[in-house]
Amino acid sequence: MTLTITVPELGESVTEATVAKWFKSPGEAVALNEPLVELETDKIALEINAASAGVLADILVPEGEDVEVGTVLGHLAEGAAPAKLNGANGAAPMVAATPENAAILSPAVRKLVAENDLDPGAIAGSGKDGRILKGDVLKLLETAAPQAPVIATPASATHATGQHEERGEHEERAEHEEREERVPMSRLRQRVAERLKMAQNTAAMLTTFNEVDMSAVIAARRQYREEFEKKHGVRLGFMSFFVKAAVAALKEIPSVNAEIDGTDIAYKKYYHIGVAVSAPQGLVVPVLRDADQLGFAGIEKNIAALGVKARDGKLSMADLSGGTFTISNGGVFGSLMSTPILNPPQSGILGMHKIQQRPIAVDGQMEIRPMMYLALSYDHRLIDGREAVTFLVRIKACIEEPERLLLDL
Repeated sequence: MTLTITVPELGESVTEATVAKWFKSPGEAVALNEPLVELETDKIALEINAASAGVLADILVPEGEDVEVGTVLGHLAEGAAPAKLNGANGAAPMVAATPENAAILSPAVRKLVAENDLDPGAIAGSGKDGRILKGDVLKLLETAAPQAPVIATPASATHATGQHEERGEHEERAEHEEREERVPMSRLRQRVAERLKMAQNTAAMLTTFNEVDMSAVIAARRQYREEFEKKHGVRLGFMSFFVKAAVAALKEIPSVNAEIDGTDIAYKKYYHIGVAVSAPQGLVVPVLRDADQLGFAGIEKNIAALGVKARDGKLSMADLSGGTFTISNGGVFGSLMSTPILNPPQSGILGMHKIQQRPIAVDGQMEIRPMMYLALSYDHRLIDGREAVTFLVRIKACIEEPERLLLDL
């Protein structure tokens, strides 16, 4: 029996993915639930596992190709013997260009053909049944690139020096290219770039700063760290204090927990806090849901679990959607100060930074304290400067006097 390997539902508003990596080649044995292929969307990397033990019969869509939900990626033969491969490396043979082949184009191929004004009927396809793949079009463009003829004219004859300089530039560019490595941007990286640029272009984004004395939180962690870890099985970190402080501040300044929807303002009565983390595939923001209903231990456990999933590429669409406010900690990389960019459609993001010993005035005396700069970037269309400053001052008060969090003050 042969099973079809198809692109599953990818999540709300996600209709397309890129085939990032095949873990098996045609003819290789596959165990039940063993990963077959990895798809990369603009938000997550998704593995498709084998629904049965058997042999990978064929691969219809190679790595790097864009696919839509429901696209057939290949076939899995249950319990079959290794299939005979086409060619030495199992690659599909080229099929001569025909009008029938040209009628079946993926969105990525169709776009590339249109942008370069190509005739699909003249392109030989290497996919199943002669289907034209993106690589086929790129190969044609590379081999068919026209060389501009050099025509001698009186004008050109008088610019020998300029031509020499131009040739020198080409030679220098070629030398540089030999020392460069070019790789295509991942779909996730492209989407992150689009969203960040969209935030800059759409929101009236401003950033306000403050600094916080971390002495009290550091002392609390030092005093209760071992007991906390022994009881709850997780370390007591700084992030749980900041999540609790952010929830308290969001309740006091609800506009920071709101978003603009057309001509309406949607005030969120729930607190889903996104925690920006750097994963191998790029920046991701898993969401800590209903953070107001979690204690310190619950926050730390959830953050740890999301961090592991991000590192292993196991985050789901549900893990990444629905956030109402984001916290980004550039301090783990040594950042002293930054202006974080909004995570649309959210209206605020809190930036944490490196803890650094600095001299400050305390009751008229100079003392060395562990200080951290805080940054709040916000959408000025929705949040006034007074509200933004008040919000950040509330965060500062909760961190410098963490007992406020326990007493709901």
